[in-house]
Amino acid sequence: MLLRNCWYVAAWSSEVRHDAPFARTIANVPLVMWRSGTELAVLEDRCCHRGMPLSSGTIEHEHVRCIYHGLRFDATGRCIEIPGQARIPPSAKVRTFPAVERHKWIWVWLGEPSAADESTIPDTHWVDDPAWSCKPDGYLHYDVNYLLIADNLLDFSHLPFVHPDTVGGSRDYASHSPTVERRPDGVRITRWTPQTSAPGFVQRVRPYPGLVDRWNIYDFSAPGILRMDSGMCESGSGGHQGERIGATQFRSCQALTPETECSTHYFFAQPHNLGAEPEVTEAIHAGMVDAFLEDHAVITEQARMLERNPAMRMVPLGVDAALLHFRQVIDEKLRQESAHA
Repeated sequence: MLLRNCWYVAAWSSEVRHDAPFARTIANVPLVMWRSGTELAVLEDRCCHRGMPLSSGTIEHEHVRCIYHGLRFDATGRCIEIPGQARIPPSAKVRTFPAVERHKWIWVWLGEPSAADESTIPDTHWVDDPAWSCKPDGYLHYDVNYLLIADNLLDFSHLPFVHPDTVGGSRDYASHSPTVERRPDGVRITRWTPQTSAPGFVQRVRPYPGLVDRWNIYDFSAPGILRMDSGMCESGSGGHQGERIGATQFRSCQALTPETECSTHYFFAQPHNLGAEPEVTEAIHAGMVDAFLEDHAVITEQARMLERNPAMRMVPLGVDAALLHFRQVIDEKLRQESAHA
């Protein structure tokens, strides 16, 4: 089962246009999106006449036209034209979904529309804050359940092993246990690693000749949203005490959106404070893509093995506290939705 009563990241703003429909499936629900004037149209991607995907059609005068029999729908899902038929039945309409565009992401609510509270959308303002720089288009597709990716993001002890040359740094990173704070919608994880090597993706844009003190402090909330304050400074320069002057800082924003029970959309951006030079931002983004492709390979291989042996019992370790709590949060939310179905 997948959650319905939550805000999912459906697309980057740049993906949804005025001149063509855009298709994406979220939690088994096929969606079609386009821009209708100043409105953002998000409909079920299924014509009410014969079930043809509306995303296979065209945008005409800010409306979507079905490619099969030519029915035209407006942004509210109402059919406004049936070729060859003057009367339009009241039932000729397509389901719509609440949608909000905020900080380069398009958020969609799949559940009961009256419960869609925009104030609960997580803050990711760093993505388009002029004080920070990033490339707002990070995306990977996974053919695995989104919770396996969440497991990966909730336990950074894998960094020096999976990512030795990208985001990992030295192996001593894994020896420092994080603080895990349980929250109603997820967890907050705080990890400090003093006197360690700067990771490769940082060294390529801002070389550190000596050791650094490094931090990763992040919230991971349902359905799968990560917002992280991370960075490093010269070892002993006061980072742990909150002294950030001259430090390299990031505000990573990542979102896991299940496509189906067996596939996932992964959105990411890495806002940084190293200036607005395009080549720096491009290098940082490329470093993150390299790291996330390393995760992709490992998680995909893991998923294929679990498919071969679904009854495998995983041995829990101390580093699993955060991911176990997050799964409990998801299970509880699913129980609540089932109880009110």
